[in-house]
Amino acid sequence: MVLNAFVTGMITGLSLIVVIGAQNAFVLRQGIRRAHVGAVVAICAVSDLALILAGVAGIGAIIDRAGWLIDVVTWLGVAFLVWYGISSIRRAFRPEHLDAAGRTAATLRAVILQVLALTWLNPHVYLDTVVLLGSIAQTHGDDRWWFGAGASVGSIVWFSSLGFGATRLAPLLARPRAWQVLDLVIGLVMFVIAASLVW
Repeated sequence: MVLNAFVTGMITGLSLIVVIGAQNAFVLRQGIRRAHVGAVVAICAVSDLALILAGVAGIGAIIDRAGWLIDVVTWLGVAFLVWYGISSIRRAFRPEHLDAAGRTAATLRAVILQVLALTWLNPHVYLDTVVLLGSIAQTHGDDRWWFGAGASVGSIVWFSSLGFGATRLAPLLARPRAWQVLDLVIGLVMFVIAASLVW
């Protein structure tokens, strides 16, 4: 039963986070640039761990009843995603600010603030990890913590693979034109996610 709960938690967790979203796009970009990858991966994994544990502990039921809290986070998330999308598209049309080799990467402080905002201002994170995973975990009774452990391990494996594995894409993105395309795609993804939150 313990192994079953652990594996189910890992598969469920991965099915929710292996999606091209704001957070994953940022981790991918930092991984390709080879800029502060360890910090970005650690923040994403630790944040997921905290949210998953909160869900397993039953916080999801409280958040589910506090509709106003979800509304506040949703609109903060929409504002941030629109700003981030505009920034990405502006980067794409200003080649002088592109640096495929990552020599002029953002400071560690700026990167940390961005990944924290992309993680904690995203209402999908709360709905997926705290509410949904938390609800499923409760169906495992006393083994719910093993379910949470499996989901946490899945999160760590995913973000580590995405961040550190992305460095293999660096040679393909060695030209500014490739970065322009990447930034345009990221910007459009941000707008789509923001629109989905509004609707």
